[in-house]
Amino acid sequence: MNPPTIKDVAKASGVSVATVSRVLHNLSGYSDKTKQKVLKAVEELGYQPNAIARGLINKRTQTIGVLVPDVSSSFSSEILHGVEETANDKGFSVIVCNTAKDGERTMKYLQVLGEKQVDGVIFTSGFLEEEYYKVLKQMRVPVVLVNTQSHKHSIPYVKVDDRQAAYHATEYLIRKGHRDIAMISGTSWDTMAGIPRLEGYRQALEDNGLEFMESRVAYGNFGLDKGREAMEKLLQDAPPFTALFAASDEMAIGAMGVALERGLKVPEDISIVGYDDLIFSRMVYPPLTTIHQPLTMMGRTASEMLIDLIEGAEQVSSSIVNHNLIERQTVRQMP
Repeated sequence: MNPPTIKDVAKASGVSVATVSRVLHNLSGYSDKTKQKVLKAVEELGYQPNAIARGLINKRTQTIGVLVPDVSSSFSSEILHGVEETANDKGFSVIVCNTAKDGERTMKYLQVLGEKQVDGVIFTSGFLEEEYYKVLKQMRVPVVLVNTQSHKHSIPYVKVDDRQAAYHATEYLIRKGHRDIAMISGTSWDTMAGIPRLEGYRQALEDNGLEFMESRVAYGNFGLDKGREAMEKLLQDAPPFTALFAASDEMAIGAMGVALERGLKVPEDISIVGYDDLIFSRMVYPPLTTIHQPLTMMGRTASEMLIDLIEGAEQVSSSIVNHNLIERQTVRQMP
C-alpha cells in the first residue's frame, strides 16, 4: 500500500492541494476551521511531508551540520546534546562530523556537508583556519562557532571568557592560601583557549603580588595522556609547588594519576583545579574542583542562533556565557 500523498489529504479535508500546502507551511490565507480539517486529515491518514518536496518549496533541507573534534569525548557529547535538543524541537535534523583532534578530516567533511546541502553549520573544531572559512563562504550558508571565535572574520560565536575563567581558578587557589601555583596549559600556539587561559593564570598571580615563573608552566594538548606527561615534567623540573591549575579536566585527572603514583595525596600534598566540569570530574576520587562551562546550554544557544539565521534573521549577537567554579574535594585550605 502506497503512503498517503498531499492529494489524499486535500481530498479527505475537502480543500485544494494548494491550501493543504499553505497549512503545512504555516502560511496565511485560510480559516482556522480549514486548518483544523487539514490537520485532522493529516493525522488520520498518517501523512508525512516528503523532505525532498519540502526542500523544493522552501529551498531548505531542514538539516544542519556540526563539526566536532572528537565525537566520543564528554566535551563534544555535551555540546551535541544541546545542539540536537534545540534542532529537533525546531524540526531540523543534525549531521555530526568527527573531524579528529588535529582537524585532519575537516576539509573532507566540509565538502560532504556542501554536497548534502545543509542549511547551516555549527563549528566546534578549534581554530577556524582560512581554508575552512573559504569553503564555508562558498557554501553560502550561515555559520555559528562554539567554544572558539574568529578574530579575522565576523562570525557569531558562543563561548566563555577563557581568560577570566582561568583568572578565577587561579585566584581561588590564592584565596585558599597557596602561593606556589603551577599550571598545565594547553598548546602554546592556541589563541582560542590555550593562550587566554595561560594569560588569566599569569594575571591572577601578578595581581596578587606573586611571581609568574615560566618553569612552573608545562604544556599539554587538553588530553589525559598529555596531562600526565606535563605533570611528570613539572614534578621533575619545576620549583616546588603546592597547587596546580590544569586548563582541562582531562589534563587535571591525568595529573592526579601521576601524583598518586608518586605517593602524593590530593589535596593534602597538592591541590588541583580543572577546567570544563565534564561528567567524570565528579566520578574520580577525590572529586575534582573545576571551572564549569555550561556546554549543553552553549550547544542549545548555538543551535537557536543558527536556526534564526537560516530562517531569515539578518544577524545574531555573539554570546559570552557565564562560567562558575565548582568546589569539590581536590583543594585544601593552607594553614
